[in-house]
Amino acid sequence: MNDIVQVGTWQLAAAYLLLIFPLAIMLWYRIPLLGATAIALVRMTVQLVFVGLYLQVIFKLNIFWLSAAWLLVMIAVADVSIVRTCSLKLPRIALPLFGALLAGTTVPLLLFVGLILRRDNLLDAQYAIPIGGMILGNCLRADIVGVRTFYEGIRTGEKAFLQSLAQGALLHEAIRPHVRQACRAALAPTVASMTTIGLVSLPGMMTGVILGGASPAIAIKYQIAIMISIFSGTSITLALGLWLTSKTSFTPYGPLDRSIFRNSSKT
Repeated sequence: MNDIVQVGTWQLAAAYLLLIFPLAIMLWYRIPLLGATAIALVRMTVQLVFVGLYLQVIFKLNIFWLSAAWLLVMIAVADVSIVRTCSLKLPRIALPLFGALLAGTTVPLLLFVGLILRRDNLLDAQYAIPIGGMILGNCLRADIVGVRTFYEGIRTGEKAFLQSLAQGALLHEAIRPHVRQACRAALAPTVASMTTIGLVSLPGMMTGVILGGASPAIAIKYQIAIMISIFSGTSITLALGLWLTSKTSFTPYGPLDRSIFRNSSKT
């Protein structure tokens, strides 16, 4: 087994030289993203340095409640990010969506750590936090697509939706086509990724395990397990998120409550 190659400070600084290419493209085509890119790069660097230092402490202590608290913080940040990206109002959507993210992250995470890795401590920091982060990151992306597709689909197709209600459809029957469309849009990228994985790209988990010194055979097993966990987590989060948020997003008479949108005053 090979030791992992260390990346020094100067070697890491050299990676920033790659920014010459995207920045040159933005300048050449006058793409108005230079300011946003600079802010994003600074935030990324500061956040990752802070998290790296913090995780060293968490991994060393390896305390159950500390790992749980960090996972809850990650879920809360993802929750707020989804709601804001979808232009929804935080008080109406955040709590039910948090419950969906919590279920979609913890169920596959605990099964992964307990059944696949066979760890006695289900929240073993070394495994639970990075694996939970991978599952949650994919849940976040799927939820942004799914939640936005669901609510924008109902808002833009309101006439057909109201007609369905007027013809006697119950709320869960009237929203079913929109749920189907949202789930398809959100899950399709993961399905496509599973279809081409290993042929088009070597994914993150597999690459990380190989760079850590493990054999490709072990890395493949890890990757298969994490992809199944991610797909399960995104499916749970998406379905549960749409169901729970729909409880607070419609009026007692059935129509969509437009006050859930941050720009509701303009519609």
